[in-house]
Amino acid sequence: MCRVIIADDQEVIREGLKQLIEQDDEIKVVGCAGNGKEAYELCGKLSPDIVLMDMIMPVCDGIECTRLVKDTYKSVKVVILTTFSDREKISQALYNGADGFVYKDIKITELRQLIKSTVKGLRVVHPNVVRTIMDSGEGCDAGSSSKGVTAGEKFNLTEREKSVISLIVLGKSNREIAASLFITEGRVKNVITRILDKLRCKDRTQLAIFAVVNNIIQVRD
Repeated sequence: MCRVIIADDQEVIREGLKQLIEQDDEIKVVGCAGNGKEAYELCGKLSPDIVLMDMIMPVCDGIECTRLVKDTYKSVKVVILTTFSDREKISQALYNGADGFVYKDIKITELRQLIKSTVKGLRVVHPNVVRTIMDSGEGCDAGSSSKGVTAGEKFNLTEREKSVISLIVLGKSNREIAASLFITEGRVKNVITRILDKLRCKDRTQLAIFAVVNNIIQVRD
């Protein structure tokens, strides 16, 4: 049984989600919160497996609540449910340990499956979230910055590391990356480990989105 807390400042959304996702016998909503402070407190009282977290809430927003939850209750998963595609906010939530991102217009069958997959340890980012980020008018140019400092310099990334990140964003495996860059798979693994450490990312999925939202790589159609 997946124990869920729903955090959203709109009661109609909280109650609607509760009724819809509880139609799956494997999911139980154990609590609802109107802001991040309430959600954090409920985590201590109810020991949920996962929090479905709205990004924009009063008192304590979803980004800060994600940090609090992940710092205190490391086993609790957090999935951001949002209508926004703000690159900076997504980046902050990634830094704070969010386990997934989905838009609120996700199909309820997909949301139920996402809950169960995330509880099992899979990091889930809905393709539409990534697509919106990549298609945003801001562009993704690693060679530009308002202060004249490239994203690679900002994060102290080498050209090799940026090349590896670009291939990860394209969904390439370690073997494919090794073949593309004419290096061994062992070297690729070492480079990825170093990148994850530099950028404080937990895995390749988080790294790929972080790279896009922070203009580390250049995305073209």
